[in-house]
Amino acid sequence: MAEAAVADVVCIASWNADLVSRVPRPLARGETLMASAFSVSPGGKGSNAAVAAARQGAQVALVARIGDDDFGAMGRRLWQAEGIDTRHVEIAPGERSGVAQILVYADGDNSIAVYPGAGAALGTQQVQAAHATLAACKVVMASCEVPLAATQAAFAIARAGGACTVLNPAPACPLPAELLALVDVLTPNESELHALAGTPPGSDVDVAARQMLLRGPSAVLVTLGAAGIRLYRSGHAPVQMTGRAVQVCDTIGAGDTFTGALAAALARGAGLEEAADHANAAAALSVTGIGAVDAMPTLQQVLDIL
Repeated sequence: MAEAAVADVVCIASWNADLVSRVPRPLARGETLMASAFSVSPGGKGSNAAVAAARQGAQVALVARIGDDDFGAMGRRLWQAEGIDTRHVEIAPGERSGVAQILVYADGDNSIAVYPGAGAALGTQQVQAAHATLAACKVVMASCEVPLAATQAAFAIARAGGACTVLNPAPACPLPAELLALVDVLTPNESELHALAGTPPGSDVDVAARQMLLRGPSAVLVTLGAAGIRLYRSGHAPVQMTGRAVQVCDTIGAGDTFTGALAAALARGAGLEEAADHANAAAALSVTGIGAVDAMPTLQQVLDIL
């Protein structure tokens, strides 16, 4: 992007290389299984969401910190190819980029272990360096794969500039009240919602979502997999949007696709319900392909099924 370009969507981004092995089922403790396939591909919730937003037509910028290794170079090539602004991506000399070790099972589900690498040191210094970009954008998004202090600082700048803030609380972790007060849209899945609210797994989603609304977010948008999504806002009845029947190949990156597509739709000026429906369709399409980035749909593909 040219120096004068203004981003619609800014992502406070994690980056890692996905090391994906396909195995028939989850491993028991101490067990070894033979994998049927292995691949190395781009990953990280922040990077994935940024790519998803770019493919949905948004002008996207990253605030990130990566290593100066081959995996970091992979990220830079990806972002250049997707037209993403990388002026605020810090390359850390002598540090490793993040890695996610992913096991994909025969039913399409997965388990993931993430090492954040250089991204663990992303902080307020990098955020402040991107102050002008954050202050001028329409949507700022982040996940819990980046340090919360960086996200809080970015959301404060975004709110002051009138931008919408979107937080995907994955992996779920305790969120300070100061950060929750800066969140416009919180996008947990069902298990993350219960972990955040402190409610039992499998218990009433409505109760957990209402509890989270009381802690600060303007809206809670719960992703429920094949059951679709449910939107909660104070003073409104929950809005249920049904899922779409698709052939699931794997679910890697579905939540990131949802977040990125949601941010892109909000940046275009869509209302929250319309944006959520768009993101729901994008996420459904993403699970029909293999991997995260490779399976993310274009704007036209999403419009075709809406």
